[in-house]
Amino acid sequence: MIVLDNKNSRINELDLLRFLASLAVVFHHYSLVGFAINSQTIAPYPLVSSIFKYGYLGVDLFFMISGFVILMTASNGSLRHFIISRVVRLYPAFWICCTITFGAILAIGSSEYSATFNQYLVNMTMLSGFLNVESIDNVYWSLFIELKFYALVAIVLLMGRIQQVELLFSFWLVATIALLIYPVYPLGRLLLDGYSANFIAGAAFFFIWHRGISWGRCLIAASAWGCAVYQSIINMHEFEIRIQNDLSPFVIATIVSVFFLIMGVIAGRKTGVIGRINWVWLGAITYPLYLLHQNLGFMIYNLTYTHTDPEILFWSLIIGMILLAFLIHIAVERPAAKSIKNFLNILVDRVKNQLHLRN
Repeated sequence: MIVLDNKNSRINELDLLRFLASLAVVFHHYSLVGFAINSQTIAPYPLVSSIFKYGYLGVDLFFMISGFVILMTASNGSLRHFIISRVVRLYPAFWICCTITFGAILAIGSSEYSATFNQYLVNMTMLSGFLNVESIDNVYWSLFIELKFYALVAIVLLMGRIQQVELLFSFWLVATIALLIYPVYPLGRLLLDGYSANFIAGAAFFFIWHRGISWGRCLIAASAWGCAVYQSIINMHEFEIRIQNDLSPFVIATIVSVFFLIMGVIAGRKTGVIGRINWVWLGAITYPLYLLHQNLGFMIYNLTYTHTDPEILFWSLIIGMILLAFLIHIAVERPAAKSIKNFLNILVDRVKNQLHLRN
């Protein structure tokens, strides 16, 4: 059984890494994507777009970090703790960000942005991607991938197999390699085909961080690296069409390799002073920043670009979104998370007591 000392389980470097990955995505959307995809914004920002056209790979890094952190969260083997922690982490910020975006659509949305109240209600469940209901903001697509990963980990916990999780992830890696050679669409979707290597890599680095380095874990990480590079290059053509720009497979492979190198340094506890700095606030605002920035930012840009200097507007939007994300975390996410956690624990205890009395 994997058991962690909660006092020593926070990894400061991951908070910083989350924030940087989120910023890469924000720059990618603001400098290029809004203009490239159906003119969601009116003008590009070429000063940085040539660099941040690769910013979408920040999501791949998110998934690697998730593989690490979710295994850490599940390590005590408690399904109850895992589910409650995920609900508390995901829903408060999502509810407020989804509501803000919906309100902005009603107030300042143009023909490119529309949503119905029923659509909003389904989105608030965070299950719209599984119910064939269009998301209010396109960035939600990655949440649906995350939820699938959480479900796989929850199944492991439900089966009481967390002590064999390293072996199970090895089997998942073998299945990923097999699916790259012989694609099977339904099975590929179930096993997160396209992004599975990122989650597996994150888990492998967690095992190295917690249990120590070994040839087997290094082999898993190295194999996951090969799969991640291959998956990223396969996905490249889809992104080239979306952003109407050419991408270099060499650059993509290099960026993904740097992700693995950084995660390896973190797993080996070799980050030095960076790891001793408390980056918790940057990590805390990453989630609301990611959820809120895209469509809301695009709508604000379209409303103000004609009478605002583009340089000032671009950087003001980024700074404004960071400050808004911080406000959401302080004013909504933290107090709501505590209340929801207490409520869920009380609810679970009541259900358990009722079931006990019936038996």
